[in-house]
Amino acid sequence: MSADPTALLDEAGREALAKVLELLAEERASVSSVVDERAWRVHVADSLSGLEVPELRAASRIADVGAGAGFPGLALAVALPSARVDLVESIGRKCDFMRRAAEAAGIGNARVLNLRAEDLAAGEDRQASEGEPPARGREAYDVVTARAVGRLSTLAELASPLLEPNGVLVAWKGKRDEEEESQLSRASTELAMQPESILDVGNIAGSRHRHLHVIRKSAATPANLPRKPGLAKKRPKG
Repeated sequence: MSADPTALLDEAGREALAKVLELLAEERASVSSVVDERAWRVHVADSLSGLEVPELRAASRIADVGAGAGFPGLALAVALPSARVDLVESIGRKCDFMRRAAEAAGIGNARVLNLRAEDLAAGEDRQASEGEPPARGREAYDVVTARAVGRLSTLAELASPLLEPNGVLVAWKGKRDEEEESQLSRASTELAMQPESILDVGNIAGSRHRHLHVIRKSAATPANLPRKPGLAKKRPKG
């Protein structure tokens, strides 16, 4: 990959994401702390660093969990126009922003789901928005992404019931944390999520300490997943 992941974008893709960043800078309700000239690197380049993972480059169905202001999900949707990207976010004002941004930028393969990941995995049938089909996400995705959302074991637990067999979670994290990685290893069998690789992408991403953790769905979805909303964060496995 180029030292600048945004070089992967064509002119239309750059224009689409420039529109998203323009709206982000204008947003009065805070959905991101970075809205200035750093945003291309902190949001877009960082998001596109995920394309270092072959499974993400080849994905056709992606769930971006805890999508926040729309990164990495909106950037990935622009870079991967043949993929469907579901932006999963529980906070309504962030969902409102992502819907407006996707519409204004013409990102037609991104869908915003105002849901918790646990509800989506449990078969929540609320519509994504008016006119869209119900959102049912159990084992519906080949890749789950998560950027700055929570501990690895928490993310693995949220991703496991969303992923199809052999699917992968790509988690954007900062400096490596031995205790956090050990916690995930201890929980891997129980969650059916096996740590596979850790990519140091700090030279091309929005943070010099950026690491991508690739965690593979290694067995059938455990019968006890998803747990009740919030438990994966409050009482993580491992």
